[in-house]
Amino acid sequence: MGPIEFGRKRLYFLLVGCAATFLLYNLLSHSTTTDSNGLNYPSKPAHPAEPSLPDDEDSAWDEPILPPIPDTYTHDPEDDQITTAQPPAPTPAVTKPDGHPIAKLMQEADARWREYESSRSQSFRQTVEKYRSKYGRHPPPGFKEWYMYARRKNVWNIDDFDHIMDDLRPFWAIEPKVIRTHAAHMWENPEHGVSGIHIRNGTVARVDEPSWRSDTMVEVINLFAQHLPDMDIAMNRLDQPRLLVPWEDLQDLLEKEHKSRVMSPEVDYNFTTNQDHLTNLDPTKADDSERYDDGWFGYPGKQYMEIASKACPPESPARNPNLSITDSDAMYKEPMVGIVTNFNLSSDLCTVGPTIQDLHGMLYSASSILASHKLVPIFSECKVNVNNDIMFPANMYWRHDERYDYDPAEDVPWREKADTILWRGVTSGGVQIDTNWQTMHRQRLVQLMNGTHMQITGQAVNVLSKDSDSVSSSGTSDEFSPFADLGMTPPTTYHNASFAPSAFAEEHSDVGFVESWGCVPNCSFYDTVFSWKPQTTLTSQFRSKYLIDVDGHSFSGRWHAFLQSKSLGLKATIFREWHDSRLFAWRHFVPVDNRYDDLYALLTYFIGYEGSSSMLTSGDHAHTPTRDAHVRRHPQQTAHDHLEAHTSTSQSLNSTTQNQNIHIAPHQEEAKRLARQGREWAHKVLRRDDIEVYMYRLLLEYARLVDDNRDRIGYSGDGTELDRFDAGEDEEGIRGGGSGSEKSRWGIGGWFGGAAGPDEPARPNHGVGAE
Repeated sequence: MGPIEFGRKRLYFLLVGCAATFLLYNLLSHSTTTDSNGLNYPSKPAHPAEPSLPDDEDSAWDEPILPPIPDTYTHDPEDDQITTAQPPAPTPAVTKPDGHPIAKLMQEADARWREYESSRSQSFRQTVEKYRSKYGRHPPPGFKEWYMYARRKNVWNIDDFDHIMDDLRPFWAIEPKVIRTHAAHMWENPEHGVSGIHIRNGTVARVDEPSWRSDTMVEVINLFAQHLPDMDIAMNRLDQPRLLVPWEDLQDLLEKEHKSRVMSPEVDYNFTTNQDHLTNLDPTKADDSERYDDGWFGYPGKQYMEIASKACPPESPARNPNLSITDSDAMYKEPMVGIVTNFNLSSDLCTVGPTIQDLHGMLYSASSILASHKLVPIFSECKVNVNNDIMFPANMYWRHDERYDYDPAEDVPWREKADTILWRGVTSGGVQIDTNWQTMHRQRLVQLMNGTHMQITGQAVNVLSKDSDSVSSSGTSDEFSPFADLGMTPPTTYHNASFAPSAFAEEHSDVGFVESWGCVPNCSFYDTVFSWKPQTTLTSQFRSKYLIDVDGHSFSGRWHAFLQSKSLGLKATIFREWHDSRLFAWRHFVPVDNRYDDLYALLTYFIGYEGSSSMLTSGDHAHTPTRDAHVRRHPQQTAHDHLEAHTSTSQSLNSTTQNQNIHIAPHQEEAKRLARQGREWAHKVLRRDDIEVYMYRLLLEYARLVDDNRDRIGYSGDGTELDRFDAGEDEEGIRGGGSGSEKSRWGIGGWFGGAAGPDEPARPNHGVGAE
């Protein structure tokens, strides 16, 4: 070996050693960061990390994370086994696609969700640009700090706060001091059901007319109150929402808001201080401030649509007498069995109000309707689509209450869950008397899912049964069909069939009341109607595969827990909540019509049904119904329960005879996929951190709205000052300032995608579940 060659070799090893030393130093030397006071604390990424799910006994519950199920998907039992690396599998044979409406709805929901995912901003620059493009205004003061706060909380979609902007839009047509005056004094009459929350000097200074709701709201606000200016918040203490601004008046307000949009080149990045028309908190000073009439009027126990229809467009079914129920159904349901295709319209009272006005307790027998046709700034936990309340995350989702908190203790793997639909509750939802309870929404559900009731009343329902394999839906043999000519397999087709559900309900329904409540003068009229189910914990309900969630007096506080579980959530409601834009029907849950006329079609699709006196269970095993098969599973049975079981023995044979030509293959994989997707998503976007960030953003926007200089304050920058923060490099930026001169927290991260140049924002690793 010559000296030159030997020297080159030494130089090569020297360079390799130096590079390895540098890489090791960068990887190990930045696990902590030192602040200005010399204190070390763990670094946190600026971008959302993958929120981790609670540990599952079944290792990611039964299977690896699956890609979207293709149109031609069929279940292979081996997919349920977790395996080590195997040689590449051969290309699967083309299987028969499913022509069921649910298959198409799931595909469409997946496409909408992927569009939602791909459009989210990845940097402060993009967030600011999108804000101005969507809303025609600069972001409010404090927006930069809120953005960093949200990123540190791992908020998944930094853009999804449209509910806030929609709720506040019409208030831009009202003078700020008028809004402040309403908020300052709305609580003063205790009969109006309003709490007053007063923020002064960066903290909640006082609460008037408090309740458990205001106590919880204050707990959330105090987490970020130091970033807020002085303000008064009027919070609704009642279960039901409050405001119903007539449609014509609302259009005028929205037109004024649109005309008021302005983006000055330079604005002040500070809220106005020492504003008047706030609640006087100094007892030594006389309060001679102005008051305005909020316009409250009571309307309990009456037809809600009589006052709600005024908030609907003139051409809507709620105001157009020429539109029939069939016309309104066509707007949001598929025509065969009425499966919901548009969940938003299924809860739109302008669309469904005339149809369900006598089928939902709040719409004809509400216990506490106190409404106003004026636009006043009242914050409520939920609303129906025609309400104009300012919506905030329900306090029950924040509180730690075992009745509503997700507890994984009995959330068994999918394969171990009972193949049943479960619901438990009390007879709430409206004031009940012996002549009106039959059509209330909870009572209708319990009776519909009771096999004995369906047998005695002789009720039949519509389901979709599979057409014969040898004949297509057009009556043409597959052998001579256009699909065969093209070498293609025709899709499985279905037809509408009348179904006697009593035996199916006995086998697969576990729905019932645990007690009566809310009756006048008492609930004795239920004694001969319902047998009460035993009380259950929330976590024990997760032993069933299907959990249906319906309204009570107001929204249901169990919905987050249902979504976070390994069971599949089904939802019927008329209420809107803060999280609605984040959840996609037919990807994260199954929508149900408020009449429940689609419920058996949904259940038979997922569970399956085979005529000729046999039904498919979760294990796809057929059996002949017997008396024992229909005895209720609960240890605490009443005499009435045993009577139901005895009655079902004979009626099950009748129903199977009537249903002998109904053939519905089970779709357990689709159900499990929906449940998994809903669970993964809920643990990303429905966390307490998400509630906290939503409230912070809501109150920033509200603070700007009630500021006398609201058109001259905001953030007018281009977002470049947070480029280093978005790249994960500027630790000082996390704490709201700094020159950016510190070393990168991420070491070599900037070399391998952790950082980006000024024209290419960093993209986080989305991790498990990203598609």
